[in-house]
Amino acid sequence: MSNEDPDAPVTPTPARRSPRQGVGGSPMGSTISIVLAVVAVIVGFLILQNITDDGPSAGDGGSTPVDSVVDSTPDSVVETSSTTTTEPPLVTEGATVLVANASGVPGSAGRMTTELATIGFTMGEATNSTQSGLAASIVQYDPAIAAAQAVAESVARSMGGLTVEVVPTPAPVDGGSLNGAGVVVLLGTDEADKTIAQLSAPTASVTPAPDPSAGTTDTTLGDTTATTTG
Repeated sequence: MSNEDPDAPVTPTPARRSPRQGVGGSPMGSTISIVLAVVAVIVGFLILQNITDDGPSAGDGGSTPVDSVVDSTPDSVVETSSTTTTEPPLVTEGATVLVANASGVPGSAGRMTTELATIGFTMGEATNSTQSGLAASIVQYDPAIAAAQAVAESVARSMGGLTVEVVPTPAPVDGGSLNGAGVVVLLGTDEADKTIAQLSAPTASVTPAPDPSAGTTDTTLGDTTATTTG
């Protein structure tokens, strides 16, 4: 049996407070979770953008910088090139060659005729030149004969590189005529009685030896002595 006064006013029972509502009726805990998720997305985006900026840009097509390219060619491989000069073949046919002695050495024109015949030239009979005491030989040709110039140049090359020119009129040989020959060699003293092998060989340069008769002179300048070699 209760001791409560039936006439006392009845105190209402306090109602239970509902959880605190957030914006839009969502609980506060859900709002915090959404904020954290948004922050995580932003941070992830910034990290991804930073990584993209550090890599190759789209403008350069993702190409590797030139400085980072390593030359794969072995150091032992050396590219070499050589230039070979080939002389054209001798033209020995198409014109007859005469050798006229302008050196004054008896029989030298006949001997040179034999030398030129051995390498294929068509030779006429050796003769004498109206010139005498000629030092360097000269090769002349008749322009009226088509192959004469080519044959003359081949003769000049075979004899070590002589001057080639058109034969004058009259020709500088006994009788003033080449008698149908297209080329004449005015044989000078420099080439007289030499073989084709000797004439075509390269010339070696010779360095003169020092003069042993050159003495020394001592010149005294104050306390200094200078030695001069004369």
